[in-house]
Amino acid sequence: MKQKLVVFLLLPFQFLLARTNLLNDFPEGFTPEEVGKRLAYHFVDDRHELYAGRYIHYAEVCTWTGSFDYALMTKDQELVTLLQNKFEPFFTSEKALLPPMNHIDYNMFGGLALRLYQITKDKRYLDMGMEYADTKWTVPENAKPEEKAWAEKGYSWQTRLWIDDMYMITTVQAEAYKVTGDSKYIDRAAKEMVLYLDEIQRPNGLFYHAPDVPYYWGRGDGWMAVGMADLLRNLPENHKDRPRIMKGYLTMMENLKKYQRPDGIWGQLIDEPDSWAETSGSAMFTYAFIVGVKQGWLNANEYAPAARKAWLALIPYIDERNNVTEVCIGTGKKNDKQYYYDRPRLAGDFHGQAPYLWCAVALME
Repeated sequence: MKQKLVVFLLLPFQFLLARTNLLNDFPEGFTPEEVGKRLAYHFVDDRHELYAGRYIHYAEVCTWTGSFDYALMTKDQELVTLLQNKFEPFFTSEKALLPPMNHIDYNMFGGLALRLYQITKDKRYLDMGMEYADTKWTVPENAKPEEKAWAEKGYSWQTRLWIDDMYMITTVQAEAYKVTGDSKYIDRAAKEMVLYLDEIQRPNGLFYHAPDVPYYWGRGDGWMAVGMADLLRNLPENHKDRPRIMKGYLTMMENLKKYQRPDGIWGQLIDEPDSWAETSGSAMFTYAFIVGVKQGWLNANEYAPAARKAWLALIPYIDERNNVTEVCIGTGKKNDKQYYYDRPRLAGDFHGQAPYLWCAVALME
């Protein structure tokens, strides 16, 4: 009788373990180790992606960070060195490519420098990264009245209530928190996230591209999904804003699962079944699922199969040159549904390379 009781009690644990193992056991060609290596080494040899033709683009920053995280996860010191060497010219011959510290997208560069500091302990990276993190809250003299108004309320002067902001702002502040231990940085990130959740999250958990553009654009919502998942991983368990952010995250995940297509992908417009399959947003949603399952925030029975299905569906979109295909190009808001259907798709765009790397690392954790 006692033996039967033990077996009975173990069954739920064994079932949960089997579900979680769905994220650990993949066929050849689909393992996160293989996929991450393909994309990270491809990035080393790739050219810079420049914002407005002048400065390092935030999508390249995301891909660089994902490549570093993969190198660290796999203890690939050769890759770490290659990625570090690629950064070194920013102190000399490529210094002109450094983004100015006056725009929400530009300031995100600081997160990469702070990741490098954590790896190397080279103070040059710390100084560079902290300046980018701090100037998000240092109001310039020529700031617009609305920017000053946000700052007076304790928010970043770069606040604008666009959905991608909740990765651009929060990731740099979280990295600053990790290297300094100063709670003001994580408090800033959490305060911003609560503002955005209160202001722009819809009742169904998703987000319009902007308050005046009522469309659920895939990658736009992806920035929110990743931003919440990453912030929750860095936010102290007893932080006052954690319950609100967790509620926003769980509500979004529940509804994203409803819109996942039978093949595992999400559309360019999440709620439009006839919109084309878009990989960057799909990879971001997959990452948020993986993190949620591994952290215990999401029910593994429900979300591990969804995450696995998505990962297996995403890999065939990588071409023979190790470029992720079917990536929507950079997209500003526009109150025109057809505009989103007609957006060009670009193979190898860093908007797609980055979240694939994030997924690979999350699967190996």
